[in-house]
Amino acid sequence: MVPLTAEIGKTTLDSGWLAARSTEVQFSGTQLTTTHPPTGPTSPWMEAVVPGTVLSTLVKNKIVPDPFYGLENEAIIDIADAGREHYTFWFFTKFQCKLSANQHCDLNFRGINYSADVFINGHQMVLPKGMFRRHILDVTEILHPDGSNLLAVLVHPPDHPGKIPPEGGQGGDHEIGKDVATQYVEGWDWIAPIRDRNTGIWDEVSISVTGPVKIIDPHLVSSFFDNYKRVYLHATVELENKSAWVAECSLNIQVTADVEENTCLVEHLQTQHVSVPTKSKLQYTFPQLFFYKPNLWWPNGMGKQSLYMVSIDVDVKGHGESDSWKHHFGFRKIESYIDAATGGRLFKVNGEPIFIRGGNWILSDGLLRLSKKRYHTDIKFHADMNFNMIRCWGGGLAERPEFYYYCDYYGILVWQEFWITGDVDGRGDPVSNPNGPVDHDLFLFCARDTVKLLRNHPSLALWVGGNEQIPPKDINTALKKDLRLHPHFGSVNENGKPVEDSSLMLRDPSQYLDGTRVYIPGSLWDGFAEGNGSFSDGPYEIQNPEDFFKNDFYCYGFNPEVGSVGMPVAATIRATMPPEGWQIPVFRKLPDGYVKEVPNPIWEYHKYIPYSKPRKVHDQILLYGTPKDLDDFCIKAQLVNYIQYRALLEGWTSHMWSKYTGVLIWKTQNPWTGLRGQFYDHLLDQSAGFYGCRCAAEPIHVQLNLDTYVIEVVNTTSSELSNVSIEASVWDLEGTCPYYKVHETAPVPPKKVVPIAEMKYPKSKNPKPVYFLLLKLFMKSDYRILSRNFYWLHLQGGDYKLLEPYKKRKIPLKITSKVLIQGSTYKIQMHVHNTSKTQDSRLLSLRHGSTSSQGDVGFLSESPEIVKEQEVGLCKTIYRCLAGKSDDGSRVTEVNGHDAGVAFFLHFSVHASKREHGEGEDTRILPVHYSDNYFSLVPGESMPIAISFEVPPGVSPRVTLNGWNYHGHTIHEAV
Repeated sequence: MVPLTAEIGKTTLDSGWLAARSTEVQFSGTQLTTTHPPTGPTSPWMEAVVPGTVLSTLVKNKIVPDPFYGLENEAIIDIADAGREHYTFWFFTKFQCKLSANQHCDLNFRGINYSADVFINGHQMVLPKGMFRRHILDVTEILHPDGSNLLAVLVHPPDHPGKIPPEGGQGGDHEIGKDVATQYVEGWDWIAPIRDRNTGIWDEVSISVTGPVKIIDPHLVSSFFDNYKRVYLHATVELENKSAWVAECSLNIQVTADVEENTCLVEHLQTQHVSVPTKSKLQYTFPQLFFYKPNLWWPNGMGKQSLYMVSIDVDVKGHGESDSWKHHFGFRKIESYIDAATGGRLFKVNGEPIFIRGGNWILSDGLLRLSKKRYHTDIKFHADMNFNMIRCWGGGLAERPEFYYYCDYYGILVWQEFWITGDVDGRGDPVSNPNGPVDHDLFLFCARDTVKLLRNHPSLALWVGGNEQIPPKDINTALKKDLRLHPHFGSVNENGKPVEDSSLMLRDPSQYLDGTRVYIPGSLWDGFAEGNGSFSDGPYEIQNPEDFFKNDFYCYGFNPEVGSVGMPVAATIRATMPPEGWQIPVFRKLPDGYVKEVPNPIWEYHKYIPYSKPRKVHDQILLYGTPKDLDDFCIKAQLVNYIQYRALLEGWTSHMWSKYTGVLIWKTQNPWTGLRGQFYDHLLDQSAGFYGCRCAAEPIHVQLNLDTYVIEVVNTTSSELSNVSIEASVWDLEGTCPYYKVHETAPVPPKKVVPIAEMKYPKSKNPKPVYFLLLKLFMKSDYRILSRNFYWLHLQGGDYKLLEPYKKRKIPLKITSKVLIQGSTYKIQMHVHNTSKTQDSRLLSLRHGSTSSQGDVGFLSESPEIVKEQEVGLCKTIYRCLAGKSDDGSRVTEVNGHDAGVAFFLHFSVHASKREHGEGEDTRILPVHYSDNYFSLVPGESMPIAISFEVPPGVSPRVTLNGWNYHGHTIHEAV
């Protein structure tokens, strides 16, 4: 079949790839793409993962074991022992492209690690080194006239893969730092070494067809005046004329906004005439476009993430359409300066200060199996935790446009670092080379190319030279110059006050490399940590929860890294480790009364961090009693996870603006099956710490200061909070309410934390040694609850061992559920009601139903793709009651029980309907989005829970409920 003439635009080459080890291929690249192409996945060729790495291809084909399972990574030969040739691989594919007259074709690699030889139809091209650079090859003259083309790529590993010292360490022997590549691949204290050092075609491959003139890297910038009422869009584009004549062009820019489903409003349409000389490039800046009061882009928790679509296309006289480009764009202004009151770096978005609560990020997968679908889950999880910033750590990736797209969509600000770390670039054991990579020009080329790739994303908040280190002097000087601010974006002084500058009409800001975001030389400089480069982030281990609230816990205004525990649920341990890895730690009591945890070797390999800190923090799991087995250990770990991370964020928020401007937790997730510093595991199941963070980081929040026992109200919004009260109720283990009080509150100003009253119960007569505290911040006008916070507490010097017999209490529940099925997506609305009775008539909680005004906020909304691409009627909506139908199509499930009291630490999970399964077999359906989980209900309370997930083909889901005293109740099962 003769292929049709190629259309203008991009085609992604993401399927049909084969791979083979170079030493096992007998033919040259010329032969592979002419006379001897591989015919299929027959030895030595195998199906390849592209985008991906050599190791991800080997794992897919079961040539090597899964390096993330148990100790299997030790069975895979390391590049230091095998040599670079062992991981030098051929990648091969075919593609169709038939050009017409005056059409041109580029072959694009968005990321190769580390260098490559490219062969197309027998022609060779050598790609230069560098992991973080795009390669664009004009292949117009070497495509076959019939449109059938053969492509082979020989990929070489990094030049300096390094060795792994027996004791491990941060970045191995640091040799990888000589290359411009990911540094985590030699291992860190949170990940084992990646054996191929991420060798491969790790990012998108595509061909792009244009006419005579090509559009290159447009730059979009918005400038604001008159208190954000008068807004201008600036756009500069580079045009390349590939033809042998002067190209007379009509250059068009269009800005559209989504006003409702499937309807767009054209805000601006402008056409300019441009002449581009033959065989040359020309930079063109459009006349600025004026907008009056456009919808602004706001970070998560501050407002909507309004996005416009900016389209640029070029028509060439005598030819017609030549090229087009489009990108979503958010009107917003980010300012950043060192706050005089705290010494911390303060961020403003659209003139409003934003208190940063977020996390550190390495990358989504250590084998670079990156996907748009996983990025969507990752970023939505961060938004669900009410976070507003992600820091992309310098030893990982310059993150991909797909990552940034979802950060734009969900309102997550991004701190993007370049590829420098203190451990690999200046300190460590052995002491590493402080002069950074061998090739400084290569580093700067990759940095500038990364800026061009990412600069149009509204979520991108700042550039940072490196982690706990600054780049070498010449690189740092060049980055400062390249990323200097345009005067319009540098018009805030150190006190946050505008600086009058008559020179704002200088060069158009879109003509800068960036010009809109601050550049900071390193993560410990200029308002972060101590601010002058000293090692003053952390700590990174378990803490006493009350310590986070103390004035002396952390001495600086913005902590870029503070970390702690991260044990996943038991099902994840069984799914990622053989039975010998299911053994829980040995608790070894020390002479001073503290306990040291001794984990099994597999946990040790997976970087387990203990729940005790001898001489400082008593074991927080043992507070609940000695765990009996893996399940008992993991559920007690979830209790600790929830308390630990809620206290961390509440402690920082308690000092908002008076002491702190922000905090970033080390870290939100692991790019492998690690056992520390995470809110969801590598299989995408959330730990209870996820929901502790979600609670603590609410924009409007009621909390208990665990140091002073003062109830506080946090208002991070821009509006005053008035006509509100706080209900505080204490519940004991017998199901009675020994303490109840409603606190009247004065209006809470915007961006403030206000202490309300001391919680008197612990000082009352005969307080219970273990008790529950429920705080509710509600509107007095309609009892609508703005924030709900549930604590389990013990008296000073005590523990939670009395909760162990509480497992036997049977608290009755009534659960109403309704299911909406769209294709493979299930959306379930749950309503969970604690039906046990109390005789206390004081309880306001009995007079208002739902415990949350938010309900299913955001959790049943469509994904960005569905919102923007789904046609009306594309998905047939089916309501299905899975069992126990009622008149409205819902199902009612009752969990019987005769005790009164708190239904404690309830959590849903979703499984494939499979009654019998083998030991360690994982039946979970993941990921699942919950509006809340790991929640508790006092007598008479109810809570709406929204659950959303996709099911694999041929699988029927089963929703189960577990809890401290609930075990595996099936709530929903497909029929």
